[in-house]
Amino acid sequence: MGVRRIVALRGDLPSGMGQYGEFHHANELVAYIRESYGDWFHIEVAAYPEMHPQASSVRADIENFVTKIQAGANSAITQYFYNTDAYFQFIEDVESRGVNVPIVPGIMPITSSSQLLRFSDSCGAEIPRWLRKRLEGFGDDIASIKAFGLDVVTDLSLQLLAGGAPGLHFYSLNQADPTIAIIKNLD
Repeated sequence: MGVRRIVALRGDLPSGMGQYGEFHHANELVAYIRESYGDWFHIEVAAYPEMHPQASSVRADIENFVTKIQAGANSAITQYFYNTDAYFQFIEDVESRGVNVPIVPGIMPITSSSQLLRFSDSCGAEIPRWLRKRLEGFGDDIASIKAFGLDVVTDLSLQLLAGGAPGLHFYSLNQADPTIAIIKNLD
């Protein structure tokens, strides 16, 4: 069928299911794909610059990430974040463990403060206090939230690219316009 790339995620447990299926962790899925298909697929995995919400510690989270790479992953896409220091520290931490694969930062355009806060609370992505307070200050002014969000996320993207990020992965949530606007700002 021509498929050559796979994003291998353990994923969240579906509502109503009491336990995971055959693969309890993403590294197991990566190992299975490698054993079954060799190097046919380019495999990407998830990375969490601010720590996976179920990890017991930053150290444990780094070890889990390293295990996915050792199982055969070629690259990673991060959870979205708004703190470039967290991304660059994560890169430094995994490189010190011998991992040197492309780790593409995940970018979430800001179009709604309530949606962003709800998503972030559920997935463990940190919203810096300054950003949270600024968003709260806009109240229900959607136009101002979108304009502010465009500036913040454009600046975040520029900082990441200037710092050596290998690209950007946008979580568009089926809304192309905010992502297109950011890309236009990046020139």
